[in-house]
Amino acid sequence: MKEKKVYEDIDERIKEEGISRGKIATESIRTTYRKKIWSKFIKAIKDFELIEDGDRIAVGVSGGKDSLLMCKLFQELKKDRTKNFEVVFISMNPGFEAMDVDQFKHNLTELDIPCEIFDSNVWEVAFEQDPENPCFLCAKMRRGVLYKKVEELGCNKLALGHHFDDAVETALINMFYAGTVKTMIPKVKSTSGKLGLIRPMIYIKEIDIINYTHKNGISPMTCGCPIESGKTDSKRKEIKNLLADMEQKNPNIKQSIFNSMKNINLDYVIGYTRGNKKDRGV
Repeated sequence: MKEKKVYEDIDERIKEEGISRGKIATESIRTTYRKKIWSKFIKAIKDFELIEDGDRIAVGVSGGKDSLLMCKLFQELKKDRTKNFEVVFISMNPGFEAMDVDQFKHNLTELDIPCEIFDSNVWEVAFEQDPENPCFLCAKMRRGVLYKKVEELGCNKLALGHHFDDAVETALINMFYAGTVKTMIPKVKSTSGKLGLIRPMIYIKEIDIINYTHKNGISPMTCGCPIESGKTDSKRKEIKNLLADMEQKNPNIKQSIFNSMKNINLDYVIGYTRGNKKDRGV
């Protein structure tokens, strides 16, 4: 009922003031969410030098809450005339149901996001080649198709909507299941080496993205994947649940894990890899 009231209030404001939902969503970035979202977005860009003069940046839009917010952040950043960069919004349709595509297009229109949607048959191919476990092939193909499109558009960087919680969860997934210490980093080269991948939302916490989405009456798409979500990403769900339990005793546990990835002392590790070279800790 509370969520319904939020939607009704926003719809009323749109009607009375004659403004768009996109305008309202943009305003709240600078007001209600200035500290928890906007400031952290700007800090990440400065800390990791994610945007440089002359950049042409493609913003990858999945249709979920994270990417929709990232679009609004970039639109707001473009108002700063001291920053000399271009931005385009693109989305790959890997085989969504028509209903999901319609919802996605509706959100783009409501939020004033000029996004190009291009079709691919990634899901179809992945399921044909590996019907039992298509996820690995699907992820690899999606990256390849997206990188190619970004390059065709003449962009030198691709912005991805991974946030603070994604980085923390990925660090634990790699430690628990892959036996390695690594996480998502804010700036890295693509596998092709032709693009820079940037994650300007790396400091923004998922709970604040969720609150922003609800507060602005936005109904994001689910992933739309035909595989049951519990099967698709069960390891990440396990880690999410583990962290939720740990936060009951230590509310700062996620921040501690995030900070630890910035404070690795090579004098106190058994071994490490730099590039393709392996070495031992002292």
